[in-house]
Amino acid sequence: MRDYPAPFARWLAGVSLLLLVELGAVLSFVLGVANDLLRLTLGTAPLSGAVSTSQSLPTLISRDLVPNRGYYTGEEWAGTFLGLEPKYAWLIRVALVVVYGAVWCGWLWFGYITFRRHYRVADWTPTDDIIDRLRSHQWGKFGMVIVALFLLLALFAPVVSPTTMEQNIQDPYSNQIQYFSEETGEVQTTTAGAANRQSTSVGSVARNVGPWEYDNFNRFHPFGTLPSGKDLFTFLAYGARISLFIGVSSMLGAGALAMSFAMISSFYKGAVDLALVVTSDSIQALPVLMILILAAVVFSNTWIATVYNGALLFIALFTLIYWPYLWRAIRGPSFQVAEEEWIDAAKNYGQHPAQIMRKHMAPYIVGYMLIYASLTLGGVIISVAGLSFLGLGITPPTPEWGRAISVGQPYVASASWHISLIPGFLITLVVTAFNAMGDGIRDAVDPQSAEGDEATAAAAGGGGA
Repeated sequence: MRDYPAPFARWLAGVSLLLLVELGAVLSFVLGVANDLLRLTLGTAPLSGAVSTSQSLPTLISRDLVPNRGYYTGEEWAGTFLGLEPKYAWLIRVALVVVYGAVWCGWLWFGYITFRRHYRVADWTPTDDIIDRLRSHQWGKFGMVIVALFLLLALFAPVVSPTTMEQNIQDPYSNQIQYFSEETGEVQTTTAGAANRQSTSVGSVARNVGPWEYDNFNRFHPFGTLPSGKDLFTFLAYGARISLFIGVSSMLGAGALAMSFAMISSFYKGAVDLALVVTSDSIQALPVLMILILAAVVFSNTWIATVYNGALLFIALFTLIYWPYLWRAIRGPSFQVAEEEWIDAAKNYGQHPAQIMRKHMAPYIVGYMLIYASLTLGGVIISVAGLSFLGLGITPPTPEWGRAISVGQPYVASASWHISLIPGFLITLVVTAFNAMGDGIRDAVDPQSAEGDEATAAAAGGGGA
């Protein structure tokens, strides 16, 4: 890069521009995470002022850029973007977020191409073939697109939501809204909480705000409202954050343990591998759902259950529960790598075992870990939703998809069907997408796995005939 800095400088300038567009949101997120960590470790939150200041910084993609909250005067809409109807203003804002995400994906791909053309010593590496196979894998690309949209929903929840977190969930009675009263013919003010009480969806046609409808206070609801009158789309958008946070954190923890144990067991073999086999089999023999329910009840009144409304507790549980599954999945590839000649050469040269594992074994195992972690992440999302459905998951008021299904269960066969069916469909779609992405990565990394699946399917078809 020192000899030929121009391509990298161009790419870095593009990244800086994309970050500058969302500078306020990026600083707010980073400072907010640091402030939460300091609150947990020190008991104080010294960065609260900096977080508030960063939140006031302008961002290009924000609610203020394309406002969708307004009221209808009987002749026109006031307070919305260009006087548009709120649903169209909201659609424009969502489209901007999708375009912004697509530009990020395209620029990251351009960075990879720049690296290949200008800075990589080799003209070809096995990674090129992996990426080419993944680009032609239609099922895998479908999964990646849905996962990318899920990530955008979680990351940009404050922007894509038709209302704010404060108005909808945290403190609706402290936030006021304006609406046009047809009875008086004037613009009136009320609290969001009072408006929610009159916008409930409780099964009957007369008391229901369904998908793509407005309530009596000129508020647009893309997915309708909950039985409490709160906006369902906003609830699900912020709920995606907790599902993503628990899923990714759990897989990072479980994956780190699984990779470490796989390399240790394949390097030392013998008693070490036997001890890990017995330990993993013992954990896998436990009924997962019962363990989760028991732990949720036992630790419900402890400090760990208060961190992020119980998210830390479930991250720890899923990490301990899922590492044996991941370890079993990559144990075979790890043993294969441990028998390679370069590992023996490194041993003969006197390299430390930790250095051998980190430099010569981990790069060949991490691809398999990525595959099985992506396949397992969907199960974590389902588990969190199931626990919340039972009332044992993330505690209110933090939104979670399973709780939406639970509160809407009595209204499935009524006019308020949307409360349970929409989040249920989204959970199914996201879990399927993670599995599809995992299948695509697996077939790209190991083409023989795809050939084996086709051969199995052909054999099954022939047998059926």
